[in-house]
Amino acid sequence: MRIVIAGGHGQIALRLERLLAARGDEVAGIIRRPEQSDDLRDAGAEPVVLDLESASAEEVVAALRGADAAVFAAGAGPGSGASRKNSVDKAAAVLFADAAVRAGVRRFVIVSSMGADPRHEGDEIFDVYLRAKGEADAYVSGLDALDWTILRPGALTDDPGKGLVRLEAHTGRGPIPRDDVAAVLAELLDTPATAGLTLELISGSTPVSVAVKSVAGN
Repeated sequence: MRIVIAGGHGQIALRLERLLAARGDEVAGIIRRPEQSDDLRDAGAEPVVLDLESASAEEVVAALRGADAAVFAAGAGPGSGASRKNSVDKAAAVLFADAAVRAGVRRFVIVSSMGADPRHEGDEIFDVYLRAKGEADAYVSGLDALDWTILRPGALTDDPGKGLVRLEAHTGRGPIPRDDVAAVLAELLDTPATAGLTLELISGSTPVSVAVKSVAGN
């Protein structure tokens, strides 16, 4: 399977690239800076240098053409202002989803955030972030041409993953290692029956593969 990941140099994306490459998938990661290329190659992914904040729709379609699945894992990141929350967390996600439709890539997974909601109130940067994520989720979920899954992890940590999670429509808040988020993403890509689901993810007691199969069967 060929999988294209937006935000290919992110902490979750690099972990996901290693997992996918190790199991034999062909992985491409979209990055903004050429100097990040070696990190992607080390993870087993093909670097694609493309800035989703300035790229044309045609350039993004070209990057996605021939893929079997797409993952949006990009984010403006900590320290960024409100304008970049909207230009990356919302607008780049919309651009990437539209390009996937045009490129004929049906399977689409988006990494969102616990609490994402287009109607979220507040004027702080994090409030803007949650609205931007929520607006992106709402847009993606309205695209009938995509078999989309929205994943909303809890508080991200760098603790070693245990492979034990709680994955449900509503979990309540809690932490989750980035290792386990990547493992869930890899499993979701292999489980098309999760299309159309918005899922929250925190650490728990259920093995990743069992948790994903459980939500797919509901």
